[in-house]
This record gives sequence, C-alpha cells and structure tokens, in this order.
Amino acid sequence: MRILGIDPGLQVCGYGCLETGADKDRLIEAGVFQTDADRPVETRLNQIARDIESLLERFGPQLVAVEELYSHYAHPKTAILMGHARGVILQKCAEAGVEVKSFSATRIKKSLTGNGRASKEQVQKTIQTLLFLPQVPQPDDVADAIAAAMCCANSTLTIKTRA
Repeated sequence: MRILGIDPGLQVCGYGCLETGADKDRLIEAGVFQTDADRPVETRLNQIARDIESLLERFGPQLVAVEELYSHYAHPKTAILMGHARGVILQKCAEAGVEVKSFSATRIKKSLTGNGRASKEQVQKTIQTLLFLPQVPQPDDVADAIAAAMCCANSTLTIKTRA
C-alpha cells in the first residue's frame, strides 16, 4: 500500500510517500514544495492545489495522511491561513478519490516513539532508524510528513490485524 503523508502549510508543505509491506516500510520520496510569500493568498492556494495534484498523480497513493492543525490561541491568523492550505489539500484528495486520514501531532509522535510529547529530534531519529535512512529527515516539514504517513501505516496495520 502507498501512503502519502502531508504536513500542510501555506508557505511550505512537506510530503513523504511511504510504501508499506508485510515485512517493512520503504520511503519512496520525500520533500517540500513552497509558495511565494509575496503572492496573494489565492494564488498561493492555487499553487498548493497544483502541487498536490502532481503528487497524487505521480505516486498514486491509496491513502493520504494529513497532520491536523494546531495553533496557539495567541496566533489565530496562523491557524486560519494553515486551514486554507489544509482545505485545498483535502479537496484535491477528495477530487482524486483518495481517502484521507487525519492525525493529531501527539498521536503521530506516540505512534512512532511511544511518547506523545516527544521532541522533533526524537521523532526524526525514530524515522531514520525505522526506515534505515542514512541521515535524519530534514527539514521539519519533511519529517512531519513522513511521520504522518508512518502513523497512518501503523494504524492501518493495527486495524487489518484485528479484522
């Protein structure tokens, strides 16, 4: 099964495509796509839509795992802008007929490290170890996207095992 993990953002979106199997998971590709901060929001959202379409076409995932939004109450504008980006991502997945699973950051961290309050560094080292990567995934957006895909794989495997 192919799972595409997405870490949504208006300026930078991280992605990681994971191939899951009975014996191990394999990272196919991971990276970021960016929008130009000088452009209007609607132009940036349109760029995100095109980038997501491209990823869905290129990887053909069965599932897309998206990190849920979290924003500090002191920064509501940030949450709203990120919500716009996340909405475009969800809409493009729906249009392509790809199922989306959303996970909170604490659930993703707990799924990978056993600790919902794990540091970014702990999550990155766990990803590196589990996927046999030569170095920790960078930047944080990439690591977060891979972690979302791995969490989805873990939860999907758990559901299949119980059936």
